[in-house]
Amino acid sequence: MVSSGARRARKRGGPQAALRLAVVLAALAPVSPGRAAPAPAGPPLTIQYLERRVERPVPLNNEDPIPADEGAKGAELGLKDSNATGRFLGLSFGLDAKVVEPGDDIRQAFRDLADRRFVVLNAPAADVLALADLPEAKGSVLLNIGAPDTRLRDADCRRNLLHVLPSRAMLADALVQFLAFKRWSRILLVTGPAPGDALYAEALRRSARKFGARIVAESRYDPQGGDVRDTALREFALPTRGPEHDVVAVADEAGAFGASLNYNTASPRPLVGTQGLAPAAWGRPVEAWAAVQLQGRFRKLAGRAMRPVDWAGWMAVHAVGEAAVKARSADPATVRAALTAPGFEIGGFKGRPLSFRAWDGQLRQPVFLLWPGAVTATAPIEGFLHHRTELDTLGLDEPESACRAFSGTPG
Repeated sequence: MVSSGARRARKRGGPQAALRLAVVLAALAPVSPGRAAPAPAGPPLTIQYLERRVERPVPLNNEDPIPADEGAKGAELGLKDSNATGRFLGLSFGLDAKVVEPGDDIRQAFRDLADRRFVVLNAPAADVLALADLPEAKGSVLLNIGAPDTRLRDADCRRNLLHVLPSRAMLADALVQFLAFKRWSRILLVTGPAPGDALYAEALRRSARKFGARIVAESRYDPQGGDVRDTALREFALPTRGPEHDVVAVADEAGAFGASLNYNTASPRPLVGTQGLAPAAWGRPVEAWAAVQLQGRFRKLAGRAMRPVDWAGWMAVHAVGEAAVKARSADPATVRAALTAPGFEIGGFKGRPLSFRAWDGQLRQPVFLLWPGAVTATAPIEGFLHHRTELDTLGLDEPESACRAFSGTPG
């Protein structure tokens, strides 16, 4: 007998969606005497989680700090979900986690891993590249969940490296698509002093050129030595003064001052970028496409809201698990072939199938435009078309990318 939920899933997503729902319902239901039990599980497929601990500044305005377990908790939930689905095929998965402290040798930590075939990396770009280039990583699949650097998807790409977290180019494209749709094409850009701020600002400039917007003025703001919480009314009058503009864009990835820009700009304009209306892979307000279920399960596990790197950690482990389920095998070589196959698709609670780009290893995915408490829009925005998929309007398209590590792989 087909449940009403499965009938609805079949209507919305076809037989594959209905089958997936049926598997989930079966996993949640108790085993009765008349129903077949799960297949006996074979040896588990081990997935490694390797993180570089990064020291972060204390946030302003009593905001919650970035959780110490961001990313790790997402990977843990991905393991639970993969085991719940895989057990009916006799598949099981294990997760070994290791955190490397600042200053310690992450390359040696990688060499010390008992199994290096599937490794989820939550580390800065320099560490990601160093690990991808190790001789010991030649047979590995490295899944990047912590480094948004566009260069890792461009000239510094690597064949053994897949990217689950959106790049800065994808985030900026999502934001500027929204601005272009609203006809808010004149942007005043304020950039912080950190290296990541400069990279975010450059991504915004590139996106503005791509979608016909204009950076009408730029200023740099360094909050060092002051307390913008007390002086914001006066501090931001000068750096936000300039030619006529529609929005103020801020590049402040560390959150050193961006939140205080709101309502303190020289002209009454919307704030967008790293603060204000912000593009993100995930956020607390995301509820559509059954995302509320994922949000609830994560909150139950972690005791907090799911953040972008948490979603990426969940998706990385989930992708490996889904590849094993589709291949009906826990053999690492077979799973790798399924995961990197051109036709591999996976659900991510984002409303459409997601897949890895063949030219740079980046996971195609929608990007949310979030205001605290609400999803304002989801990019790609209506009207931005692409001959392959509208998802490829976000980030480096194949002709734009200098990545050659994947050359010869069909897209």
